[in-house]
Amino acid sequence: MNSKYQTIGLLAATVVFGMIGCTNLDDKVFGNQSALNASNSSSPVEPASALQGAYQSLNALANSQGQTYALEEHPSDEMMGPTRGTDWDDFGQWRKLHQHTWDAQHPQLIDAWNTLNTGSFRATQTLSASGITGQQAAEARFLRGFFTHYIVDLWGRVPTRQVSDAPDANPTVLSRKAASDYVINDLRSAFNNLAPWAKATANRASKEAAAAMLAKMYLNRAVYNQDPASPAGPFTFAKADMDSAIYFANQVIASAKFSLTPAGKYFDNFHWENDARSTELIFTISNTTSTQPGSVQNRYYMTTHYNQYVGGWNGFTTLADFYNSFEPADERRGGSIPDLTPLTGLNAGFLVGQQFIADTLRRLNPAKDRSGNPLVFTPQVNLGFATETQGIRVIKYLPQPGAVDKPVNDYVFLRYADVLLLKAEAILRGGTDPQGQTPAGIVNSLRASRNASNLATVDLNALLAERGRELYWEGWRRQDQIRFGTFLNPVDQRPSRSPATAVLFPFPQQAIDSNPNLAPQNPGYL
Repeated sequence: MNSKYQTIGLLAATVVFGMIGCTNLDDKVFGNQSALNASNSSSPVEPASALQGAYQSLNALANSQGQTYALEEHPSDEMMGPTRGTDWDDFGQWRKLHQHTWDAQHPQLIDAWNTLNTGSFRATQTLSASGITGQQAAEARFLRGFFTHYIVDLWGRVPTRQVSDAPDANPTVLSRKAASDYVINDLRSAFNNLAPWAKATANRASKEAAAAMLAKMYLNRAVYNQDPASPAGPFTFAKADMDSAIYFANQVIASAKFSLTPAGKYFDNFHWENDARSTELIFTISNTTSTQPGSVQNRYYMTTHYNQYVGGWNGFTTLADFYNSFEPADERRGGSIPDLTPLTGLNAGFLVGQQFIADTLRRLNPAKDRSGNPLVFTPQVNLGFATETQGIRVIKYLPQPGAVDKPVNDYVFLRYADVLLLKAEAILRGGTDPQGQTPAGIVNSLRASRNASNLATVDLNALLAERGRELYWEGWRRQDQIRFGTFLNPVDQRPSRSPATAVLFPFPQQAIDSNPNLAPQNPGYL
């Protein structure tokens, strides 16, 4: 490909590709040129800096409680954002996500669309660079596949463009099936050419990260290949795809670089020292004391009460039915953490009932709400008219005492337990494992490491429940529920079954206005 691009052409292409997804038209800077001062002179694409720009696009997936994360979690059966008086109303945007009543103007759709398309295009830009190494190209292909997989998952059809395209040319739009094949092609190329995973660089694309993503893509291929007229299924899971999912899961397992955290150590995966403590992290964003590009701060601020140790925003909750799916002894349900709870009063996992706050002598005293009453989180919550104490809160990433505003927890995209459950599911759906493992063997091994009892049988319903218990609030639930056929089912605060068209989001209206090739709008939306 051409190793140079017209600077103004790149910027225009980036804006068109992002579909101008917000009304803020402030000057945006890319490198040393901005959209308002770029000239027609050409400048070379430097591969290392271009690749770093693609990596930086990952940060928005971590450091916001909205965007892609919100789209994958709030519509599911494990998260909701209740309005508390005037707090968290935000013109109903969180309620609409949970109740499946969004439209093409929804702000989280627009922000997620721009972030994902920008990341994908930056990876494409990297691939155009002169002098790019094989490793750099493989990393760029992984990142393009990673970003594009979310676009396929959330919207179905995908706009694509090359940096050599004319700046006023509308991006070509791939069908969902063609786009998923495009992602698989990128990820397979990355798998074949990436260096193996190394613990010190878990924040870089690796052969094992590509294998984990390929296992996901092949498992979801039945969804992505579905007839657009019936996007909610039923789905036909081809044996060849299930065998491929198993093959790539086995590549991660055979690397012998990962293992489940031992019993009692589940929350080490999300501890502020998770880069050193966890044996499960395959692909992450690295956060340090000097820089937090993918800060996890929002993950506990979005849920904790104003008067807890982490004086949070008193927002999102889980659903009582989801909480009740855990056995009491299952450590993933949460509890006291030795280097967290005595210093703060905060537990890990689900926060329900009387909450506590630690004093300077490490005594745990009952916390109070803003009226001076006991701070007691209740399972019951009203989505539209919640009190400040309603709803079970969740602490997945552990806040470090004394450093809650500069968290160094690495943000986790892919981890080993997910890969094991993907393999178990592929076997259940008709795939053949050359290693001879069974779904029950895989799932019960995982449950043993989480201090949960063995399951007598493991069917698809049990496996979906196990994925929820293991991966809650990690940004995969909507995708899982669609694949298992439960996404449209009624849940608490959404009493009716949703229309089949809800399995895809509408394209932001600005996107269609900017690129007529995206028309028509996804079915079910104006």
